[in-house]
Amino acid sequence: MIDWSRFAEYDALRPLIFTNWYFWLVFAAVLLGFGTVYRRPRLRTVYLLLFSYYVYFLQGGFFFFLLVSSTILDFGLSQAIFRSQRQGVRKALMITSVVVNLSVLFYFKYTYFFFDLFQPGAKPSDWLAMGANGLFGTHFDISQIILPVGISFFTFEVISYTVDVYWRRIEPAKNLLDFAFFVSFFPRLVAGPIVRASEFLPQLYQPYRLSKQSFGLALVLILGGLIKKIAISDYISINFVDRVFSSPQSYSGLENLLGVYGYTLQIYCDFSGYSDIAIGIALLLGFTLNTNFNSPYKSLDITEFWRRWHISLSSWLRDYLYIPLGGNRKGKVRTYINLMLTMLIGGLWHGASLRFVFWGGLH
Repeated sequence: MIDWSRFAEYDALRPLIFTNWYFWLVFAAVLLGFGTVYRRPRLRTVYLLLFSYYVYFLQGGFFFFLLVSSTILDFGLSQAIFRSQRQGVRKALMITSVVVNLSVLFYFKYTYFFFDLFQPGAKPSDWLAMGANGLFGTHFDISQIILPVGISFFTFEVISYTVDVYWRRIEPAKNLLDFAFFVSFFPRLVAGPIVRASEFLPQLYQPYRLSKQSFGLALVLILGGLIKKIAISDYISINFVDRVFSSPQSYSGLENLLGVYGYTLQIYCDFSGYSDIAIGIALLLGFTLNTNFNSPYKSLDITEFWRRWHISLSSWLRDYLYIPLGGNRKGKVRTYINLMLTMLIGGLWHGASLRFVFWGGLH
């Protein structure tokens, strides 16, 4: 029997994600409605924007307002950056955007990490929830800071957008609706790929096209992604990898080694599976997202690996961190320092733990 409340209420234990059949029921209904609007770009944008907000609400609850707030802030700042002729003002506005967005990301994702570093055992309350309860009379749980769905992805996207406007690589979105749709486009909001405005926004103004070849590719990506995620990643995780990792001393050396290799397969199929599904869904809706994984385990060295693994993240780190730090333009020693800083931050982006920092350092 269908629980219809799942289509109207946020449930933290049952979010609306790709591996949930409820999502595909909703998506099928959306495709029916999409057939009446796809020929009109403006109506198509509004239709998919509303659905994207709906999906995000069922995935993240009241963090929906965080997504909307980030959208409004960065749209206003980017417009001001584009219109200003004073370099000092433009730079100050760009820095404001970067600092505010990173501050929000750091608060939700890294507060516990830094408290554990400098004050082990301390567990701070959610000060933002506390403030909202005091101002608006809400009843949010203040006992822990909950990580909003997709915050790492949409934070990097709005930062790259604002920086690109500052560097005059792109012009800002024509209106708030277009920008909101870019930020919230539902297929890639939770697990990527990280999309750049320069690649996505022009597609809003193009007529809808879906050839037989693109349709076939979309189905292959979606079905292949579901097989990767459900039949491979989730299966070996539940039935082997999690058991070995939770109690390694209960297993032999060979079983522990197989658990490590199993996790290697699990994390690839999980991440690339989600990316494939997102790219396939976007293709059905008339939007092209860049490939995010390209057979990374075929790489011959670590440099090639990062050209194949999570391509949207590695290229983002290269263009918005490594190159602005100086890249390889300031001598060999500075090049290696820049590489190390980039990979340490890239490791920390993957998870708020010293082991991820150590992992980034090794890479």
